[in-house]
Amino acid sequence: MKTKILIAGLMMALVSGSLFAQKTKINLEATIVKWTGTKVVGSSHFGYIKLKEGNLNLKKGDIQNGTFVIDMASMTNTDIENQEYNKKLIGHLHSDDFFSVSKFPTAKLVISKATKFKDGKANVEGQLTIKGQTKPIEFVVEKKSDAYTASIVVDRTAYGIRYGSGSFFDNLGDKAIDNDFTMDVTLVL
Repeated sequence: MKTKILIAGLMMALVSGSLFAQKTKINLEATIVKWTGTKVVGSSHFGYIKLKEGNLNLKKGDIQNGTFVIDMASMTNTDIENQEYNKKLIGHLHSDDFFSVSKFPTAKLVISKATKFKDGKANVEGQLTIKGQTKPIEFVVEKKSDAYTASIVVDRTAYGIRYGSGSFFDNLGDKAIDNDFTMDVTLVL
């Protein structure tokens, strides 16, 4: 009798859990993450980076939490047509001056909470880990059909990435690089 009650209780927990929260895997092939870095004088470079894995926990369509692992080695540049210069830029971004990809092959975003969607938008809070350093981050997510979009601004210096930063080096002139870079994300379920 106790076994039947235990099984019935487990079944109810599973059914009620699926009614209230749903873990949704991300469509890794359809999801787009575009990065953009700019110089202080206004020129910029951009490209794409892939997610290695990811999921969102949703409750009645609202974000509860989620985890995303970013494959740092997948970083590409799409604005530089000269292959030699393109390769040089990506190599520099992979180096210890920037993301130390050989030591830290992944970055991670963990969403810890979000507001309910209002007019298709929600405020999201979480933790972003880059180069083994974890910092809090906040951004706005917009829901569009089966996709979620966000423009996430990251202060690279908070993660020890100081190369070309006017906040740490003098006399950089037009070589100064903005401390912030942006990840424009279209997350497809």
